[in-house]
Amino acid sequence: MTKKVLALFGSNILGGNTDKLLSAAVKGVEDAGCTVDRINVAHLHAGPCNQTYSCMIEPTCAIEDDMQDAYRKIKQADGIIIATPVMTYGIPGALKCFMDRCQPFYMAKYYRKQPFITPEHAKIRRTLFLCIGGMNAPDVFTGPVLTTKAFCAIVDAKYADELLQNDMDTIINLDNKPEVLAAAYEKGKALGERIVKMRDGE
Repeated sequence: MTKKVLALFGSNILGGNTDKLLSAAVKGVEDAGCTVDRINVAHLHAGPCNQTYSCMIEPTCAIEDDMQDAYRKIKQADGIIIATPVMTYGIPGALKCFMDRCQPFYMAKYYRKQPFITPEHAKIRRTLFLCIGGMNAPDVFTGPVLTTKAFCAIVDAKYADELLQNDMDTIINLDNKPEVLAAAYEKGKALGERIVKMRDGE
């Protein structure tokens, strides 16, 4: 059975520090034997949630855009990696919109009591959260972590591990912190190895 991981890239900057962190984790996942489908969230053709609540009745969103394909990938994933910078003590707007557009998962699980993810699949699904912040402040990751944990609960992919690197205004380039990139690789590999073990044990 295919072991799939969905990588959500929340930055607008390809090739930057967030991209380096995600790429290291993806390499770990792939080395563990999983396939990775990456979504560059800021480049999707997808608008914000319109709060029409049609998904209270129908098992999808009424808006026809790139999110329809994203829903399919979220459902299929055995694991999720989310990589993002901190923006004003939160996450970038495109990534927040992406998470908000997952209201169909929320309504299916909590309102209609018919979750998209089976209990068996939910036992496998885990999320690795990678986040960088410019400031060296103790609470800089509070907002991003809480938002991500809420998203993980909604899509039934347990918030299981994290790598949080602050003080990037001083560090400037993650190439100066090879141990952080190595940690991202190892965390990605651990996620992949767990998926492989659980899938092969079915």
